[in-house]
Amino acid sequence: MAIKLENVGIAVDDLEATIAFFVDLGLTVIGRDTVSGEWTDTAVGLDGNHANIAMLETPDGQGHIELFEYIHPEAIATAPTLPNEIGMHRVAFSVDDIDAALAVAAEHGCHPLRGVANYRDIYKLTYVRGPSGIIVMLAEELQS
Repeated sequence: MAIKLENVGIAVDDLEATIAFFVDLGLTVIGRDTVSGEWTDTAVGLDGNHANIAMLETPDGQGHIELFEYIHPEAIATAPTLPNEIGMHRVAFSVDDIDAALAVAAEHGCHPLRGVANYRDIYKLTYVRGPSGIIVMLAEELQS
């Protein structure tokens, strides 16, 4: 059986703000839609499922994020995930300039949870709390 990662889906409370954050980091919106009906009820497992969605793609065309904002049923707010909680943890991106990426994130009110770390002189990396509480890891590979 062949398998490949299709996308990572993230429910958000403000679709436009979250799109703006990821677009400013360098992703491209490749599709938008409003979905509802029996097929979405079946696929997602929620009666009356109705959502606005956006599909974003990384510049290399390999990574995809599907953002969705529920119209119905009402979205359930939860506390933002902590780095050590079990479950969906974070979305991670390689960047060529972590300082530039952090400047973009800051324009959206998003800042590192603690700071920028150096992993064995291989990567500079950090976790940023993004829109809707999403943890976004940014990693810059250091040149030897």
